[in-house]
Amino acid sequence: MAKAPAQFTCTACGAAHSKWAGRCEACGAWNTVIEQAALSAGPRALGAKGRAIALTTLASIETPPERARSGLDELDRVLGGGLVAASALLVGGDPGIGKSTLLLQAAASFARQGVSCLYVSGEEAPAQVRMRALRLGLQDAPVQLATETNLRDILTTLDARRPDLVIIDSIQTMWLDTVDAAPGSVAQVRASAQELVSFAKRRGVAVVLVGHVTKDGQIAGPRVVEHMVDCVLYFEGERGHQFRILRAVKNRFGAADEIGVFEMTGDGLVQVANPSALFLSDRGQPAPGATVFAGIEGTRPLLTEIQALVAPAAFGTARRTVVGLDAGRVATILAVLEARCATPFSGLDVFLNVAGGMRVNEPAADLAVATALMSAREDVAIAPDLVLFGEISLSGALRPVGQAENRLKEAAKLGFKQALAPTGSKLGQVPGMKVRQIADLAAFVGEMFGAQ
Repeated sequence: MAKAPAQFTCTACGAAHSKWAGRCEACGAWNTVIEQAALSAGPRALGAKGRAIALTTLASIETPPERARSGLDELDRVLGGGLVAASALLVGGDPGIGKSTLLLQAAASFARQGVSCLYVSGEEAPAQVRMRALRLGLQDAPVQLATETNLRDILTTLDARRPDLVIIDSIQTMWLDTVDAAPGSVAQVRASAQELVSFAKRRGVAVVLVGHVTKDGQIAGPRVVEHMVDCVLYFEGERGHQFRILRAVKNRFGAADEIGVFEMTGDGLVQVANPSALFLSDRGQPAPGATVFAGIEGTRPLLTEIQALVAPAAFGTARRTVVGLDAGRVATILAVLEARCATPFSGLDVFLNVAGGMRVNEPAADLAVATALMSAREDVAIAPDLVLFGEISLSGALRPVGQAENRLKEAAKLGFKQALAPTGSKLGQVPGMKVRQIADLAAFVGEMFGAQ
């Protein structure tokens, strides 16, 4: 039998090469091309045939997957209504943000609902996990605990125990003895994830993988891991704030971009049932540069405060500091204000922040950001009962955004009486809310702030 030819793969981008090279031609990375064991050519050489697979049509009726609810409404919301059996989830987040705390609380909550859970830690000793459980008041939860990094031993144990939910903390610490690479390397992470996902589908066990993130905020390791799993969750938050956001960026069983809000306390993570009220709870007297944006996160309307500060630049180059917003989008809004509204920001330092540690990615926040900038520049306070939303085009026109009625209903529920929205928005009927529709940014700026 002829020997299968060797295969070489780049660990950075996954490109295949016919021979070894010091530099990958696809991505340009150095010393990332490694040899991998090729698939056996035996059956093909013998002329063997594979088995025929069963085919269905699009009209086939499938029963919806059964879901196990944890009792944590914020977690169940992000998962799409609960945990699906035989699913694979990947949870990422910054170091120390609370991933292990969240998953230990989730495991205890699932276990108390009758779901058999096994928590496997590759980073901590059993005593450390028990100390965290004692601090969180979870020492009596029926959660099985193991500390191991050898994936072969873990899979053998799972085959014998057959739990309903397995939490692996973390995938970067797992290693397979069949892969000649160090734990945490691209090859080990990819192989370990593949084995665990395959086990989840084969045995009907839900598997949660914890992933470390890079300095850019992306989950460390090959991106193929995110394609393997059914759900990718990011646990976000600022170290200086007590709020934590669990965001679904991929979900095969529910809505993507859905969020769950938690508050970090001394007793662990506490659910926030009404995050809009909490993010706006510290608002004081009306101040220049503060506006309230009515946004949508997944299926949930969420109100956040956008704060701006504009001051003369102390040095030759003006500073642009943005926290919680896309800096490129803010630069575009500044350019539109200068070009279309004749309002220069050159020579002025600009600072923008989203209160509470939230991160806003919606283009619908453009109008609230522009109003906050003009309010700070002109030192004019905005009415405290006013909410804003709308997308700004490069021509200065305002474009309508989706779910306008839900945004207004959430604002009215929190006591807001006025709203500014783009012309053409589908507003519906919201009792107690006075809505003004705007078509052009320049006219609005000139009327409210006296600019040209």
